[in-house]
Amino acid sequence: MGYEINKEGDALIVKVYGEFDLHAADYARRDIDKYIRSQGAKHIVFDLGDLTFIDSSGLGVILGRYRHISEKGGRVAISGVPPTILKVMEISGLTRLIPFYTDFASALQSVS
Repeated sequence: MGYEINKEGDALIVKVYGEFDLHAADYARRDIDKYIRSQGAKHIVFDLGDLTFIDSSGLGVILGRYRHISEKGGRVAISGVPPTILKVMEISGLTRLIPFYTDFASALQSVS
């Protein structure tokens, strides 16, 4: 699993690729929270177009950041989720909380 974190405007962009599992979740959680604090990000867009696997730990990272950002009045969006990963997110209920977009540009626009 790998991830890149960048800031665009007041949105933190988190691009996750490969496997988002227990091993990677702690690192991602720590780094995303660090970026939120240090960069003053108000919103988050998770770009999951290159994700191949996600488990409950990865889902927990997304859900936890959603709660954190929402409590501060910010928005979270998710883009480019592969169909097999989308099914897991639907079953978990994440799709009822966070808006999903097929492309990154639409997701970014939704939080801007």
